Amino acid sequence: MSTTVSGKSGTWRNWAGNVTARPVREVTPASVEELSAAIRAAADEGLKVKAVGTGHSFTAAAATDGVLIRPQLLTGIRALDREAGTVTVEAGTPLKRLNVALAREGLSLTNMGDIMEQTVSGATSTGTHGTGRDSASIAAQIKGLELVTADGSVLTCSEKENPEVFAAARLGIGALGVVTAITLSVEPLFLLTAREEPMTFDRVTADFDELFAENEHFEFYWFPHTGNCNTKRNNRSAGPERPVGRLGGWIEDEFLSNGVFQVANLLGRAAPAAIPAIAKISSRALSARTYTDIPYKVFTSPRRVRFVEMEYAVAREALVDTLRELKTMVDRSALRVSFPVEVRTAPADDITLSTASGRETAYIAVHMFRGTPYQAYFTAAERIFTAHEGRPHWGKVHTRDAEYFSRVYPRFGEFTALRDRLDPDRRFGNDYLRRVLGS
Repeated sequence: MSTTVSGKSGTWRNWAGNVTARPVREVTPASVEELSAAIRAAADEGLKVKAVGTGHSFTAAAATDGVLIRPQLLTGIRALDREAGTVTVEAGTPLKRLNVALAREGLSLTNMGDIMEQTVSGATSTGTHGTGRDSASIAAQIKGLELVTADGSVLTCSEKENPEVFAAARLGIGALGVVTAITLSVEPLFLLTAREEPMTFDRVTADFDELFAENEHFEFYWFPHTGNCNTKRNNRSAGPERPVGRLGGWIEDEFLSNGVFQVANLLGRAAPAAIPAIAKISSRALSARTYTDIPYKVFTSPRRVRFVEMEYAVAREALVDTLRELKTMVDRSALRVSFPVEVRTAPADDITLSTASGRETAYIAVHMFRGTPYQAYFTAAERIFTAHEGRPHWGKVHTRDAEYFSRVYPRFGEFTALRDRLDPDRRFGNDYLRRVLGS
């Protein structure tokens, strides 16, 4: 087993740079047995244990001053069952590697988020989702999982085996144990046609129900300080493949969406008064386009401009009112917001602490460029979201606590009771989990 400390200072930082931690040590187990031994050793020393993926969460869900588990040796596909339509993958496998490997086998996930840098376990444990009328988050595609608990024992979980643990651990925020393997549903590789086009805020909100109903995957971005949005509709296609051209893709996805956008945000950070004018230009920079490709090349895109994010899930029928309130708040305030607001949807699922648990859901995500003060904007936005009984993404900035979650999650007590049983000594606890789940 490899034991290392990251960097000379021993400080771990997340992707956005807004969370840091100084673990006593980092452990990189090469097997489930080594991981179990590391957890038992930590217990003997009275140390907390947390597993961390690529650090794409904006909360301190994975922060610890105890033992930090690095899963980069727990990677790869364990089993592929074409008849059952499942793949079992080591939990430390990056989604990017999984997508490429599945495509090589002529298979695909049904739905995914808009980036694929996270590990499989990191993405599912915090509730990473894309957008979908009928297809849900990555965690909702889980058919089974393997979990190492606080005493070092290994639980195999599915709808038939340890079903009460399965119901919760698909999205466990790292509170129930360390996930070591995940079995996901897969299907034969298919094609998606993406249609991207500008649309006004007034039109997209007025026609939202129709746009949602007519498309398998619909999402849009509203640019604050403007009445402009960019929309994206993804639907299954019989083909043929018509991918984005290399030059056109570089211009749209790298030069404009990352390079020019980075410069625009740097200018806005230096001169906030210029942000509304920059936003009007940015909102018109991308042109309409249509292309057809395999799923992960349509669902995901490069995100190289770093930011801090808050995202709340509201009941889908409350989306338009919530979004209009957000726009009114920004328009009437002195805030200067250089990042677009992202809107996506998900069907109801049956995962205990999923943001879509038991209700048709819409997501509203607000962002601020890294290094720009975000507290005033996020506080005002959160006030609106919580008025609509919003549920914050577990891996994104929020200020809610266990008392609030006990009101907005009907099965919250079910999760905390299971935590009491699996981790009574809070071996996997930290300050974040203490706030959101209680002591």
